[in-house]
Amino acid sequence: QVRLVESGGGLVQAGGSLRLSCAASGSIFSINVMKWYRQGSGKQRELVAVITSGGSTNYADSVKGRFTISRDNAKSTVYLQMNSLKPEDTGVYYCNVPLAPYDYWGQGTQVTVSS
Repeated sequence: QVRLVESGGGLVQAGGSLRLSCAASGSIFSINVMKWYRQGSGKQRELVAVITSGGSTNYADSVKGRFTISRDNAKSTVYLQMNSLKPEDTGVYYCNVPLAPYDYWGQGTQVTVSS
């Protein structure tokens, strides 16, 4: 079993930056892929960024060039550096670890970008 705890959300003006963190605990030795999702009000949850244990990354087109996902394997923590934030980036950001047959989620952290 894996427990995920996110932090770092908050209120920021458009153009600003935030750094989200997600600390994993439990059966972390099995973790390969770590992901960030977000869900805006009235919207479906969408994949924002993915990182493998080897450091390969992938991003949603809407955040490419603005967001950077990284991880510290020694600390079992994944980060999401968000720059040039836009109001449409507002939502609850969730950390996710797919570990078959389960799918682990954090509690989410609110990001609000004001115009």
